[in-house]
Amino acid sequence: MAAPPQPPPLPAPPRKRLRPGPAAFRSRAAPRAPRCRCPDAMREAEVRRLLAANLLCALAVVLATLGPAFLLDGFSVLGTHLTWLRVCSVCVATLNIILHLVLKPSQFPKRRSFGHKISRFVKCCIYFFMSCILFHAIIVLYGAPLTELVTETFLFAVLLSTFTTLQCLCLLGPNIQAWIRVFSKNGAMSIWESSLQITSVCSILGAWFGAFPIPLDWDRPWQVWPISCSLGATFGYMAGLIIAPLWIHWNRKQLTYKSR
Repeated sequence: MAAPPQPPPLPAPPRKRLRPGPAAFRSRAAPRAPRCRCPDAMREAEVRRLLAANLLCALAVVLATLGPAFLLDGFSVLGTHLTWLRVCSVCVATLNIILHLVLKPSQFPKRRSFGHKISRFVKCCIYFFMSCILFHAIIVLYGAPLTELVTETFLFAVLLSTFTTLQCLCLLGPNIQAWIRVFSKNGAMSIWESSLQITSVCSILGAWFGAFPIPLDWDRPWQVWPISCSLGATFGYMAGLIIAPLWIHWNRKQLTYKSR
């Protein structure tokens, strides 16, 4: 007899799909991006650092004016003006260098050879001395005595170089192209460079406005060369130190700095 036909095999039951647990979703999820600070918050913090540094520079000028009176007999800004020029230049220059080393607002590479640092320091010294000579020549061309009061004129040029050139050297280094870029239209790439623009321009304008009372026949002690010009440059420098962070804060939304 023939074997009875076997029934067809039953279909296999469908497999149940297991829902992935929370751990599976965690493994498939994209890694979280690291949290970054808001650019506005970073800029506000940088503006506060700039304001603190500028206030310290203004305080250095005040201390250079009032401090020596307790150490030197007969010291006064008008009576011993040459001494005040030396003290003010040294105090402002020293504090600017210290602030540059502490805050490090410049963007120079940190890893550099010792020889390169020495070469850069020597270049900065040469540039500063050349700036003093250049300011001296410009002041003479604007009417200062050529053969008389040479020491007074040169110390005034040193003061102007301290207010302007020294800041450029601390922030930009001995790079003339960077100097030209910063002082060109829309050339600033950071709030520190914007502050450099404002303080330098205010210092030179203050010195220029300080020359106006000299030819007037008032017979005042502060009309003696170069007292009014150096005081004008100092007041302009201090005004620029205060105006710069305030102007940057008020115009922070309009300021757009290019990336380096």
